[in-house]
Amino acid sequence: MYFYSMEQYIKDLFPEIAEDPSLIDSIVRTASVKKVSKGDILIDYGAYIQFVPLVVKGLIKIIRENDEGKEVLLYFLSEGNTCAASFSCCMIRKRSEIKAVVEEDSVIIAIPLQAADEWMAKYASWRNFVMGMYDQRIFAMIDTIDKLAFAKLDEKLWDYLEERKMIGGSILKNISHQEIAQDLNVSREAISRLLKKLEQQGKIEIHRNRLVVLE
Repeated sequence: MYFYSMEQYIKDLFPEIAEDPSLIDSIVRTASVKKVSKGDILIDYGAYIQFVPLVVKGLIKIIRENDEGKEVLLYFLSEGNTCAASFSCCMIRKRSEIKAVVEEDSVIIAIPLQAADEWMAKYASWRNFVMGMYDQRIFAMIDTIDKLAFAKLDEKLWDYLEERKMIGGSILKNISHQEIAQDLNVSREAISRLLKKLEQQGKIEIHRNRLVVLE
């Protein structure tokens, strides 16, 4: 898939953008296709964002640091998504309050900051795309807040595993108990106990360097 042209990526994965041939032409002329590796930091806390990423392959994790210095998972970006938080930093030129970490080897279209800003006024299709992404993330964030406030840890863990399954399939590779604990802002020991319980219930299988979600 990496050898597709940028235009083909857009047409396949971003139908809102693909409706406007002139916008596609602008993206092809100004943006670039980048391969990024697992563990790479695309956006870091306190940095000025240099580009807006459109994800065409892979998985990127968006996290935020709380007042106690602990990192909390906000959401994942899979193919066909972009980071709504990067647009707000782009439009008002503020430093980033989130971190974007590559969860698995990925391919992105990197749109320069100035172009992403200018297109808001120039292209209705781009503006609608950005606002649509904001709308999705607002409801996702409301759902996350509800879970943090009301859900029990075992429910939050199962929701997390099902989200990962929906994004990347039932086999979750190279994911550790510690990583899950960090994403859910709980102890590794608690996650290990709950994963063992889910395995005993026949909902998952635990293997070395991978989990299989069965239900």
